[in-house]
Amino acid sequence: MMYLYIISTLALVATIAAHCELHHLDDAVDAYLKAQKTGQTAAFTATFDNSTWLGYYENAVKMTIHNNTLSKPLPITHTRTIRDLTLCSTYTEVVVDSKSDPYVIGTQLRFANHKINRVDSIVTKPGDWLFNITGFAYWTAQENWDTIAVEQRDTRDTIKKAADAYLDLFNNPNTTVPWGTPCVRLEGGLYGDPGPEGSCAVGVPQGVPLTRRRYVIDEAVGSVEVLLDFGQSKWPDSHQFRVEKGKLRYVHTLTHCGTANCGLPNGTSIVS
Repeated sequence: MMYLYIISTLALVATIAAHCELHHLDDAVDAYLKAQKTGQTAAFTATFDNSTWLGYYENAVKMTIHNNTLSKPLPITHTRTIRDLTLCSTYTEVVVDSKSDPYVIGTQLRFANHKINRVDSIVTKPGDWLFNITGFAYWTAQENWDTIAVEQRDTRDTIKKAADAYLDLFNNPNTTVPWGTPCVRLEGGLYGDPGPEGSCAVGVPQGVPLTRRRYVIDEAVGSVEVLLDFGQSKWPDSHQFRVEKGKLRYVHTLTHCGTANCGLPNGTSIVS
Protein backbone atom coordinates (compact mmCIF):
# COMPACT_ATOMS: atom_id res chain seq x y z
CA MET A 1 0.00 0.00 0.00
CA MET A 2 2.78 2.40 0.95
CA TYR A 3 4.62 1.45 -2.24
CA LEU A 4 1.59 2.37 -4.35
CA TYR A 5 1.23 5.65 -2.45
CA ILE A 6 4.87 6.55 -3.11
CA ILE A 7 4.55 5.69 -6.79
CA SER A 8 1.37 7.78 -7.08
CA THR A 9 3.02 10.70 -5.30
CA LEU A 10 6.09 10.56 -7.52
CA ALA A 11 3.88 10.43 -10.60
CA LEU A 12 1.99 13.50 -9.39
CA VAL A 13 5.22 15.39 -8.74
CA ALA A 14 6.51 14.45 -12.19
CA THR A 15 3.27 15.64 -13.77
CA ILE A 16 3.44 18.97 -11.96
CA ALA A 17 7.09 19.44 -12.87
CA ALA A 18 6.43 18.61 -16.51
CA HIS A 19 3.43 20.92 -16.51
CA CYS A 20 5.63 23.99 -16.32
CA GLU A 21 8.96 23.77 -18.06
CA LEU A 22 11.05 26.71 -19.17
CA HIS A 23 11.04 25.79 -22.84
CA HIS A 24 7.22 25.67 -22.89
CA LEU A 25 7.09 29.19 -21.48
CA ASP A 26 9.78 30.51 -23.82
CA ASP A 27 8.17 28.97 -26.90
CA ALA A 28 4.83 30.56 -26.00
CA VAL A 29 6.41 33.98 -25.46
CA ASP A 30 8.17 33.67 -28.82
CA ALA A 31 4.83 32.87 -30.47
CA TYR A 32 3.23 35.86 -28.75
CA LEU A 33 5.96 38.25 -29.89
CA LYS A 34 5.86 36.92 -33.44
CA ALA A 35 2.11 37.48 -33.50
CA GLN A 36 2.53 41.05 -32.27
CA LYS A 37 5.25 41.79 -34.81
CA THR A 38 3.29 40.40 -37.75
CA GLY A 39 -0.33 40.87 -36.72
CA GLN A 40 -0.85 37.21 -37.64
CA THR A 41 -2.34 35.29 -34.71
CA ALA A 42 -2.88 31.77 -36.09
CA ALA A 43 0.39 30.30 -34.80
CA PHE A 44 -0.14 31.97 -31.44
CA THR A 45 -3.69 30.67 -31.00
CA ALA A 46 -2.36 27.19 -31.75
CA THR A 47 -0.61 27.40 -28.36
CA PHE A 48 -3.91 27.91 -26.48
CA ASP A 49 -5.43 25.26 -24.23
CA ASN A 50 -9.01 25.29 -25.48
CA SER A 51 -10.24 22.99 -22.70
CA THR A 52 -9.39 25.56 -19.99
CA TRP A 53 -9.35 28.78 -22.04
CA LEU A 54 -10.17 31.85 -19.94
CA GLY A 55 -9.81 34.52 -22.59
CA TYR A 56 -7.79 37.36 -24.07
CA TYR A 57 -7.94 40.58 -22.03
CA GLU A 58 -6.71 44.00 -23.04
CA ASN A 59 -6.84 46.77 -20.44
CA ALA A 60 -9.18 44.57 -18.38
CA VAL A 61 -11.66 44.12 -21.24
CA LYS A 62 -12.24 40.65 -22.66
CA MET A 63 -11.83 40.66 -26.44
CA THR A 64 -11.77 38.25 -29.33
CA ILE A 65 -8.28 37.25 -30.37
CA HIS A 66 -8.80 38.73 -33.85
CA ASN A 67 -9.99 42.21 -32.87
CA ASN A 68 -7.38 43.84 -30.65
CA THR A 69 -3.88 45.32 -30.56
CA LEU A 70 -2.36 41.87 -31.06
CA SER A 71 -3.82 41.69 -34.57
CA LYS A 72 -2.02 44.93 -35.49
CA PRO A 73 1.59 44.47 -36.66
CA LEU A 74 3.93 46.53 -34.48
CA PRO A 75 7.68 47.15 -35.01
CA ILE A 76 8.87 45.99 -31.58
CA THR A 77 12.18 47.54 -30.51
CA HIS A 78 12.66 46.05 -27.03
CA THR A 79 11.34 43.18 -24.93
CA ARG A 80 12.09 41.76 -21.50
CA THR A 81 10.44 38.63 -20.11
CA ILE A 82 10.25 37.10 -16.65
CA ARG A 83 9.16 33.48 -16.11
CA ASP A 84 7.30 32.01 -13.15
CA LEU A 85 7.88 28.26 -12.96
CA THR A 86 5.73 27.95 -9.83
CA LEU A 87 2.57 29.57 -11.19
CA CYS A 88 3.27 28.64 -14.83
CA SER A 89 3.12 32.18 -16.13
CA THR A 90 5.20 34.84 -17.85
CA TYR A 91 5.29 38.61 -18.08
CA THR A 92 6.75 40.44 -21.07
CA GLU A 93 7.47 44.15 -21.34
CA VAL A 94 7.13 45.22 -24.98
CA VAL A 95 8.36 48.59 -26.29
CA VAL A 96 7.47 49.96 -29.72
CA ASP A 97 9.71 53.01 -30.11
CA SER A 98 7.95 54.46 -33.14
CA LYS A 99 7.55 58.15 -33.87
CA SER A 100 4.23 57.61 -35.61
CA ASP A 101 2.61 54.85 -33.53
CA PRO A 102 4.39 54.16 -30.22
CA TYR A 103 3.31 51.65 -27.57
CA VAL A 104 4.46 50.17 -24.29
CA ILE A 105 2.68 46.90 -23.55
CA GLY A 106 2.85 44.60 -20.55
CA THR A 107 1.51 41.07 -21.10
CA GLN A 108 0.95 38.17 -18.74
CA LEU A 109 0.56 34.69 -20.21
CA ARG A 110 -0.90 31.98 -17.97
CA PHE A 111 -0.75 28.27 -18.69
CA ALA A 112 -2.54 24.97 -18.20
CA ASN A 113 -1.64 21.59 -19.70
CA HIS A 114 1.54 23.00 -21.28
CA LYS A 115 -0.50 25.60 -23.18
CA ILE A 116 -1.73 29.17 -22.72
CA ASN A 117 -5.14 29.54 -21.11
CA ARG A 118 -5.21 33.30 -20.47
CA VAL A 119 -3.64 36.39 -22.07
CA ASP A 120 -3.80 39.61 -20.03
CA SER A 121 -2.28 42.81 -21.46
CA ILE A 122 -1.92 46.41 -20.38
CA VAL A 123 -1.63 48.42 -23.60
CA THR A 124 -0.42 52.01 -23.24
CA LYS A 125 0.07 54.64 -25.92
CA PRO A 126 -0.03 58.44 -26.26
CA GLY A 127 -2.66 59.83 -23.90
CA ASP A 128 -2.12 57.18 -21.24
CA TRP A 129 -0.60 57.96 -17.86
CA LEU A 130 2.61 60.00 -18.32
CA PHE A 131 3.22 58.18 -21.60
CA ASN A 132 6.54 59.14 -23.17
CA ILE A 133 8.02 56.56 -25.49
CA THR A 134 11.40 58.30 -25.71
CA GLY A 135 11.83 58.24 -21.94
CA PHE A 136 10.58 54.70 -21.46
CA ALA A 137 12.60 53.21 -24.32
CA TYR A 138 15.79 54.94 -23.20
CA TRP A 139 15.66 54.24 -19.48
CA THR A 140 14.46 50.64 -19.56
CA ALA A 141 17.46 49.82 -21.76
CA GLN A 142 19.87 51.42 -19.27
CA GLU A 143 18.83 49.29 -16.31
CA ASN A 144 20.36 46.02 -15.12
CA TRP A 145 17.80 43.21 -14.97
CA ASP A 146 20.39 40.46 -15.37
CA THR A 147 20.12 37.03 -13.78
CA ILE A 148 21.18 37.08 -10.12
CA ALA A 149 23.72 34.55 -8.85
CA VAL A 150 21.96 31.64 -7.15
CA GLU A 151 23.56 32.28 -3.76
CA GLN A 152 22.44 35.94 -3.83
CA ARG A 153 18.83 35.42 -4.88
CA ASP A 154 15.93 36.38 -2.67
CA THR A 155 13.20 33.88 -1.96
CA ARG A 156 9.91 34.00 -3.76
CA ASP A 157 8.22 35.10 -0.54
CA THR A 158 10.69 37.95 0.02
CA ILE A 159 10.20 39.27 -3.51
CA LYS A 160 6.41 39.16 -3.26
CA LYS A 161 6.37 40.80 0.17
CA ALA A 162 8.55 43.66 -1.09
CA ALA A 163 6.11 44.33 -3.93
CA ASP A 164 3.06 44.04 -1.69
CA ALA A 165 4.57 46.44 0.84
CA TYR A 166 5.04 49.06 -1.88
CA LEU A 167 1.51 48.55 -3.19
CA ASP A 168 -0.03 48.49 0.30
CA LEU A 169 1.60 51.83 1.11
CA PHE A 170 -0.79 53.61 -1.26
CA ASN A 171 -3.69 52.83 1.07
CA ASN A 172 -1.86 52.41 4.38
CA PRO A 173 0.82 55.03 5.20
CA ASN A 174 2.01 52.93 8.14
CA THR A 175 3.29 50.16 5.86
CA THR A 176 7.00 49.41 6.16
CA VAL A 177 8.55 49.20 2.70
CA PRO A 178 12.01 47.70 2.06
CA TRP A 179 13.34 50.68 0.14
CA GLY A 180 16.64 50.21 -1.60
CA THR A 181 19.23 52.92 -2.17
CA PRO A 182 19.42 53.60 -4.98
CA CYS A 183 15.88 52.90 -6.15
CA VAL A 184 14.37 54.44 -9.26
CA ARG A 185 10.88 54.39 -10.75
CA LEU A 186 10.02 54.44 -14.47
CA GLU A 187 6.45 55.70 -14.63
CA GLY A 188 4.92 55.75 -18.09
CA GLY A 189 8.05 57.46 -19.38
CA LEU A 190 8.91 59.71 -16.43
CA TYR A 191 12.12 58.59 -14.71
CA GLY A 192 13.18 59.26 -11.15
CA ASP A 193 16.64 60.14 -9.88
CA PRO A 194 19.08 57.66 -11.48
CA GLY A 195 21.91 58.71 -9.18
CA PRO A 196 23.43 56.75 -6.28
CA GLU A 197 21.00 58.32 -3.78
CA GLY A 198 17.89 57.88 -5.93
CA SER A 199 14.74 57.06 -3.95
CA CYS A 200 11.35 55.51 -4.75
CA ALA A 201 9.95 56.65 -1.38
CA VAL A 202 8.98 60.14 -2.51
CA GLY A 203 5.53 61.34 -3.55
CA VAL A 204 3.50 58.21 -2.81
CA PRO A 205 -0.20 59.17 -2.54
CA GLN A 206 -2.57 58.05 0.19
CA GLY A 207 -6.06 56.58 0.14
CA VAL A 208 -5.51 54.72 -3.14
CA PRO A 209 -6.40 51.01 -3.00
CA LEU A 210 -4.50 48.77 -5.42
CA THR A 211 -6.65 45.68 -5.77
CA ARG A 212 -7.19 42.43 -7.71
CA ARG A 213 -3.48 41.69 -7.85
CA ARG A 214 -2.19 38.98 -10.22
CA TYR A 215 1.46 38.04 -9.80
CA VAL A 216 4.29 36.71 -11.94
CA ILE A 217 7.44 36.05 -9.89
CA ASP A 218 10.89 35.17 -11.23
CA GLU A 219 13.43 34.52 -8.49
CA ALA A 220 16.28 34.23 -11.01
CA VAL A 221 16.11 37.94 -11.83
CA GLY A 222 14.58 39.09 -8.53
CA SER A 223 11.47 40.36 -10.25
CA VAL A 224 7.74 40.34 -9.65
CA GLU A 225 5.13 41.89 -11.91
CA VAL A 226 1.63 42.63 -10.66
CA LEU A 227 -1.42 43.38 -12.77
CA LEU A 228 -3.97 45.25 -10.68
CA ASP A 229 -6.85 47.70 -10.51
CA PHE A 230 -5.58 51.18 -9.62
CA GLY A 231 -7.62 53.30 -7.21
CA GLN A 232 -11.35 53.79 -6.96
CA SER A 233 -11.54 54.15 -10.74
CA LYS A 234 -9.97 50.68 -11.11
CA TRP A 235 -7.65 51.76 -13.91
CA PRO A 236 -5.87 48.75 -15.47
CA ASP A 237 -2.30 48.91 -14.23
CA SER A 238 0.98 47.01 -14.22
CA HIS A 239 3.68 47.35 -11.56
CA GLN A 240 6.93 45.48 -12.08
CA PHE A 241 9.68 45.39 -9.46
CA ARG A 242 13.32 44.36 -9.30
CA VAL A 243 14.34 43.29 -5.80
CA GLU A 244 17.99 42.96 -4.79
CA LYS A 245 19.02 41.62 -1.37
CA GLY A 246 15.48 42.12 -0.12
CA LYS A 247 15.31 45.77 -1.19
CA LEU A 248 13.47 47.51 -4.03
CA ARG A 249 15.81 48.53 -6.85
CA TYR A 250 13.57 49.31 -9.84
CA VAL A 251 9.85 49.97 -10.27
CA HIS A 252 8.16 50.08 -13.69
CA THR A 253 4.55 51.18 -14.04
CA LEU A 254 2.06 51.21 -16.90
CA THR A 255 -1.43 52.65 -16.41
CA HIS A 256 -4.31 52.87 -18.85
CA CYS A 257 -7.04 55.19 -17.64
CA GLY A 258 -9.27 55.85 -20.66
CA THR A 259 -8.93 59.64 -20.47
CA ALA A 260 -5.90 61.73 -21.42
CA ASN A 261 -3.27 61.41 -18.67
CA CYS A 262 -6.01 60.21 -16.30
CA GLY A 263 -7.60 63.66 -16.39
CA LEU A 264 -4.54 65.39 -14.91
CA PRO A 265 -2.27 67.99 -16.56
CA ASN A 266 0.66 66.56 -18.50
CA GLY A 267 3.71 66.27 -16.29
CA THR A 268 1.59 65.84 -13.17
CA SER A 269 2.43 62.67 -11.25
CA ILE A 270 0.39 60.95 -8.59
CA VAL A 271 3.11 58.27 -8.49
CA SER A 272 1.76 55.03 -9.80
